[in-house]
Amino acid sequence: MPRVKPPSDPVKSAGGAVSQPAPYLKVGLFIAAVTFALDQITKYAVLYGLDLATRGKIYIAPFADFVLAMNRGISYGLFPQDGELGRWVLFSVKIAASLLFLVWLRRAATPLTAAALGLLIGGALGNALDRAIQGAVIDFVSLHAYGFRWYVFNLADAAIVAGVVGLLYDAFSPNALKSPPKGGI
Repeated sequence: MPRVKPPSDPVKSAGGAVSQPAPYLKVGLFIAAVTFALDQITKYAVLYGLDLATRGKIYIAPFADFVLAMNRGISYGLFPQDGELGRWVLFSVKIAASLLFLVWLRRAATPLTAAALGLLIGGALGNALDRAIQGAVIDFVSLHAYGFRWYVFNLADAAIVAGVVGLLYDAFSPNALKSPPKGGI
């Protein structure tokens, strides 16, 4: 009977290089898929279920409203791109970032890193799809208090922020600071 390799055995690539299997890849991909799906469902509900484009503003709480903002720039509406070139450049940046995060995800050494990267990938792809289809990212959550208004955002934006926080926590947690880095550069 042939020997079956357990999942922890190194895997040889076509070029002969040995690599370890990605232990948390499925976790990260699952979180990316759920994040992407929830982001798109909420945006669809806001656009078509709540008809926010016609209604203008929906009161949620004393500190929160739903408003429709078509963000043609990057975070916080910076660097707005009204033309087709800018639209596709920003789309390409989000796709490239997602691919880089995917490479990182294959090497994720902890479940937290995988989850954080999944949030980043799902959020980036959700906003990239908006840009490809709508020409802008659909933002709709407006938080405010005592006259101060935070920027309008969506679920993908919240996932991206949570992903960055997760990566920072994982990188600077006491356990991470005590253990030597794994592998080379």
